[in-house]
Amino acid sequence: MGSTSHDVGVLAPAAHEVTVGGVRQVYHVAGTGPLCVAHSGGPGIEWAYLRMPSLEEHFTMVYVEPVGTGASGRLDNADDYRLDTYVRFLDAVVEHLGAPRVYLLGHSHGGFVVQRYALAHPDRVAGLALYDTSPVTGAEFWAEAMAGLTAYPLRHPERPEAAAIPAAFQQAVTATDDEALSAGLRAALPVYFADFWTRQAEFAPFQAAVRAWSAPAGAQDPTPFDVRDNLGEIAVPAVVIVGAHDFICGPRWAEQLHAGLKDSRLVVLERSGHFGHIEQPAEFSAAVAELLQR
Repeated sequence: MGSTSHDVGVLAPAAHEVTVGGVRQVYHVAGTGPLCVAHSGGPGIEWAYLRMPSLEEHFTMVYVEPVGTGASGRLDNADDYRLDTYVRFLDAVVEHLGAPRVYLLGHSHGGFVVQRYALAHPDRVAGLALYDTSPVTGAEFWAEAMAGLTAYPLRHPERPEAAAIPAAFQQAVTATDDEALSAGLRAALPVYFADFWTRQAEFAPFQAAVRAWSAPAGAQDPTPFDVRDNLGEIAVPAVVIVGAHDFICGPRWAEQLHAGLKDSRLVVLERSGHFGHIEQPAEFSAAVAELLQR
């Protein structure tokens, strides 16, 4: 996802790269302050949707361009787009930055990556921002998300466009090429917001800029994701941020994260869905920046 209306006039981040097993890993740096490495979601969605200029006033933000997307390299085998792979590439970025410890921010699927990284490399992490994510996926997780998707048109009977959202979502998740996936995500995007239709003009540039790559998006990691029994091993300060109206990684999963972590603060953004950094940017940035006081 590309630039949004709230970052007009903000300089583009500087691009850097490191090579991991012969594959290019690109990352982008902007801001000032302690290092905070941000891992975007999807998997397969372009990193730029997660650009957070207001956080760049508090942190030197390092935006990872996940392997398989954008200017980063591609893996020879599509089955290799697994959490362990993303953790390995993230570790290469952290090593390349050269700081003893960094803050990590993970959004959605990026939150899965960051949780795994924090468990595998606790000595490299200064603090965690776990944003619209979950400590577990599986049948129950997806059933709840699909129920929220199905209910969306019923919540917006005044918007005929809302009736097409579930089909657009299915187009996205079954797409086998980049353009079909990107088009499906753009069409389905309203379900990810708390109040898309009232703020449609504001969010239109964000929606139009959605880009995604089908190889990482279509990869199915055979390893179940469930770190609930291990969260207590994470001792660094954490903030768990969730949109009250997030249909896919909602408050139920955020509460499980918060309950499992030793030193966690839970922040519910009452007027947000899956994109609180766009929907409530001031509140979102304040929640993350508070990590610096702990």
